[in-house]
Amino acid sequence: MLSAARAPGESLPRRETLRRGSDYQRCYRSGARRQGALVTLHFLPNEEGCPRLGITASRKVGDAVARHRLKRWTRECFRRSPRRAALPAFDLVVHFKPGARAAAFAEFRAELDRLLAGLPRGGSR
Repeated sequence: MLSAARAPGESLPRRETLRRGSDYQRCYRSGARRQGALVTLHFLPNEEGCPRLGITASRKVGDAVARHRLKRWTRECFRRSPRRAALPAFDLVVHFKPGARAAAFAEFRAELDRLLAGLPRGGSR
């Protein structure tokens, strides 16, 4: 099986993703959040030294196909974001709102970029 070649810096290593439920819960309970029309971005400083991405989607967003498409879009936007290298060390959880299902990719990417740009610098809330 052949894998698509990626330019250096465009991959999303496992160390840059949230994998444990406790990390998500800590981000929800202790973190701050930014609201958009399509997503809610929860964020909390971490000790890992790099931003880590987590994604959640309830069934209110749509069927499995719609939820997985939005997850792929989110990973792609985060992976290719020019701001990614400058992001502070935060745990980031992107939670989709039901309206995200009908959004175009360009609209979705613009909102996610705007929310990431609005994060505080230096790892504080």
